Amino acid sequence: MGKLYAEISVSLDGYVAGPDISPDNPLGEGGERLHDWVTALASWKESHGKSGGSTGPDDELMKQSIARGGAVIMGKNMFGPGQGGPSDDGSWQGWWGDDPPFHQQVFVLTHTKREPLQLSDTTFTFVNDGPESALEQARDAAGDDDVQIAGGASAIQQYLRGGQLDELFLHVAPILLGGGVRLFDNLEGADPKLEPVEVIESPAVTHLRYRVSR
Repeated sequence: MGKLYAEISVSLDGYVAGPDISPDNPLGEGGERLHDWVTALASWKESHGKSGGSTGPDDELMKQSIARGGAVIMGKNMFGPGQGGPSDDGSWQGWWGDDPPFHQQVFVLTHTKREPLQLSDTTFTFVNDGPESALEQARDAAGDDDVQIAGGASAIQQYLRGGQLDELFLHVAPILLGGGVRLFDNLEGADPKLEPVEVIESPAVTHLRYRVSR
């Protein structure tokens, strides 16, 4: 059985999204800047059906990340829609377009029943009976490979509270958002121990990998 790991970009002041989140601005005010480092990479562009982009240490790391996981778990708001978004009647296909960049099975934490949605080579399965069920289904899909929690903060917090997370990989962007969605809120007495494993520096971002012990 592979590891359960979370990977997410975060600001220096601990936010994974900015304030004033809306359907037209799902990462909030200034939140898109968290991902400036990744959207310029050749590997990211390739995974989104684009050409060009920069290479180097960040790109090599992103290639490894893309190849690593065997399945993905995400929160409902990362799939969409969030509060005030398009109607969640099963017809809306999320933020990711007709060819999502995941290229594997994605399990969406939600309270709403919905049939699986296949877009290109990505299948979104909507899990409404809790994070443990989502993890069990993701592990079955991944086999011996790792399972990634792609975000957002609430999804990562649920697995930190449950003590299931094995590894936390943070991409720390050199920006201050001053408000928004904090990564380490809502832990409700959980006290995960983070052991530094790896630090990778670049001009655009600092990558911090932690082992999570319980």
